[in-house]
Amino acid sequence: MAKRLKTNGDVVKLWKREVGEMPPRNFALQFGASEDLVLRLDVYRKLEKHRGCVNTVSFSADGDILVSGSDDRMVVLWDWDAGKVRLSFHSGHHNNIFQAKIMPCSDDRSIVTCAADGQVRHARIPENGIVETTMLSKHQGRAHKLAIEPGSPHIFYTCGEDGLVQHFDLRTGTSTELFTCKSFSDKSRYMPIVPLNTIAIDPRNPNLFAVAGSDEYARLYDIRKYKWDGSGNFGQPADCFCPTHLISDEQVGITGVAFSDHSELLVSYNDEHIYLFTRDMGLGTDPVPASPSSVESNVSGMEHNPALAASPSSTEVDEISGPRVYKGHRNCDTVKGVTFFGPRDEYVVSGSDCGRIFIWRKKDGELMRVMEADKHVVNCIEPHPHVPHLASSGIEHDIKIWTPNANNKAALPINVEQVLIPDRIACFAIGYDDDFGDDDYTDMDIFDGDGDVMRIFPLQRRRSGSGSEDEMVSGRELFELLMAFNGNGNGSRGIVDDDDDEHDGGSGGGDANGPSEDAVADTCRVN
Repeated sequence: MAKRLKTNGDVVKLWKREVGEMPPRNFALQFGASEDLVLRLDVYRKLEKHRGCVNTVSFSADGDILVSGSDDRMVVLWDWDAGKVRLSFHSGHHNNIFQAKIMPCSDDRSIVTCAADGQVRHARIPENGIVETTMLSKHQGRAHKLAIEPGSPHIFYTCGEDGLVQHFDLRTGTSTELFTCKSFSDKSRYMPIVPLNTIAIDPRNPNLFAVAGSDEYARLYDIRKYKWDGSGNFGQPADCFCPTHLISDEQVGITGVAFSDHSELLVSYNDEHIYLFTRDMGLGTDPVPASPSSVESNVSGMEHNPALAASPSSTEVDEISGPRVYKGHRNCDTVKGVTFFGPRDEYVVSGSDCGRIFIWRKKDGELMRVMEADKHVVNCIEPHPHVPHLASSGIEHDIKIWTPNANNKAALPINVEQVLIPDRIACFAIGYDDDFGDDDYTDMDIFDGDGDVMRIFPLQRRRSGSGSEDEMVSGRELFELLMAFNGNGNGSRGIVDDDDDEHDGGSGGGDANGPSEDAVADTCRVN
């Protein structure tokens, strides 16, 4: 009896498409989500032009153009497939660019940016190629992220470390201050303003957007509740999301949020994990008074809101276990984004302090890939809008394009913990400052046994306002204990004050020539 040959599933799908048994659209969706492609992702091209850390990468709507922004304050438009620069111009910012995006339906001629100087700027690219930039508004402190209303060439939002969320309409060239994010806790030892790191708009319902920052909650807002005459108070969120074990944890913050095409909310915590929430997992408009039992009920049950419970996304996450969790990466040193990957958001992708890209399967949280991507830290990962390609950037000055072009499938390390940076010292703060400037905290450089510089900065302690004397004393005691420990350990470690402000703004950026790759202390600061 002849042995039955084992056929490759992808080959069978290709055959079905060719003979008409599978619609081309279904084939494209299944092929794009193939785990085989994820396991074959490899560096296709490196884009080199910037002279500083590349803090943002973003594809145009059709995917042909990639726009990037850097510590060198330059914006570059790439023909990424050919590896060529189409256009490079100075943004007009005085400090590191944190976000740059091409407005949709603008023929790739309208670009919005935000930066460490707090400015929000608009660049217009005319036919003659002479770029005109205009400042639209300014945050009091760094402005990390902006979010474009899906399909709109005019509307976008920004958030900043001043806790302010702004709405922009390029047709008028003006901004509307929607609200300043306030802490829920009356017992907070910090000022009530929550510095914001990230903002995202639900692609399925553009009326909804989420913001998050230096506390444990991702807040969901509905723009339809805003009164444009300014007569109402829009500061109350429509819903909030947080894992139950992190509620009232003052040590954590959120660096990235993203919506899936199913309205699921992906939230990346610093010094913690990544969590996936469905809409029925919300804690309500004011989550603090809720008892632990009621919080658990909201997380595990859906009877409190049948309409939301019936949403297609409710089956994506185990109702009993709460939000899906994705573990393995490290998110402490910088503000990192998080995103989905795949034609139907089948995967979750994040950078890491260890300089690697982590890819998890969304439905069960299984780690699929760990890819070397940067000598120091990977901050940004951007999926191509139509094909299974990725763009990544970080502390290094280049951009890497990833395509499934490897001949052999990759395998995970035997022990994933081996790829993480060992012996990292916990983040802590020595002191505070009472403004929103570049010295919100006192940070110091610690050199490990190999001489590499590691930035220690209190992302989870970053609040607008000064800390109490007891907090600063506690910080000094921790510092003295750390020094005593280092003095008794193997290998020498030095510590120096970060008083040298050679770079513009002193905020993680380089000058026109860019920082050296070894000077991670000067580039790894909240970018």
